[in-house]
Amino acid sequence: MLAQQKLTSLLDQLNTVIVGKSDQVRDCVACLLAGGHLLIEDVPGVGKTTLAHALARSFGLQFSRVQFTADLMPSDLTGVSVFERGREAFVFHPGPVFAQILLADEINRASPRTQSALLEAMEEKQVTVEGATRPLPTPFFVIATQNPTDQLGTFPLPESQLDRFLMRISLGYPDRAAERVLLAGQDPRERVETLDPLLTLAELQQLQQQVLKIHTGAPLLEYVQDLLAATRSGRWFVQGLSPRAGIAIVRAAKAQALLSGRDYVAPDDVQAILPQTVAHRLVPTGDAGRGAVEQVLAMIEAVPLA
Repeated sequence: MLAQQKLTSLLDQLNTVIVGKSDQVRDCVACLLAGGHLLIEDVPGVGKTTLAHALARSFGLQFSRVQFTADLMPSDLTGVSVFERGREAFVFHPGPVFAQILLADEINRASPRTQSALLEAMEEKQVTVEGATRPLPTPFFVIATQNPTDQLGTFPLPESQLDRFLMRISLGYPDRAAERVLLAGQDPRERVETLDPLLTLAELQQLQQQVLKIHTGAPLLEYVQDLLAATRSGRWFVQGLSPRAGIAIVRAAKAQALLSGRDYVAPDDVQAILPQTVAHRLVPTGDAGRGAVEQVLAMIEAVPLA
C-alpha cells in the first residue's frame, strides 16, 4: 500500500509540471519501472526535455544531460584516457554516460557513429573504452528526446538503436485548458527545480522487483502471442516483431498493472502500452495509408481476445 501511495504521489507531482498529459506521464513511469529506456519524440517546445528532467528529479537518481549535436564524438559520451604526468600513466576520465539517468537531448542530431556509442550501454549496462570494459551505475536509464526526422540537421536512428528503447512516446500539443494553465502560470522549467525526490534507490529497486513478480496467466500470454503473430503475417507490417519485442510488451504491461494497483496483467494493460512499445519497431505495409501507431491500433481491433 505504501508503495502504491508513493507511485500515486510521483504521478501527481509529474502532472503538475507536464500539464494535461497524464497518459504520457504514466507511460514514462511504467517504462522506467520496467527497467527500460525511453524515447520521447515530438516537435521542439512541447516539453520533452522538461519531462525528462522532472522524471530524473522525482526518481531521485544521479543525473547527467548531453546535448547531442553534429560534432559530438563517441568519447564525449563514454569518456577518455588522459596521460597525467604526476602519475606517469593514462588515467580514465568517465564521460556523462556514467550516470543512473542519462538525458540524451535531441539524440538524432548527432551522427550515427555517436548514436551507436550508446548501443552497448543500453543493452549491456556497460561500456568498452580502449579495450577495457567498465560497468555503468545501477540502475541505468536512458531518456532520449528526438525531433521529427523530416527536420533539418537530423540523422534517423537505425532500427537496432530504436529496438533498445522499451517505449517511444509523443507529447503532442496541449489542449486549450492545459495551455491556458501554462501561459498563466510559472515556467515549467523553473518548477522542475523545486521538485522533491519521492523514491529512494532501494524503493525503486523494490518496485522493479515487484514488476517482475506481476502474474501473467496463460490466456494473457496467448493473447500476446496472437498479437506477435499478427505483426508477422504480412498483412499489417513489412516485418514482424522479434521475441525481444514480445518480452518488452510483457514487461511494460506488468509495470502498467502495478501502476493500476493489481498483481496480475489484464488484456487492457497490453492494449494500453502496445502502441508505445512496438510502433517504433514496425513499418506499415505500403498500402496501409496510415502511420505505425494508427496501424497498431487497427491491428488491436482486429485481433480477438483469446
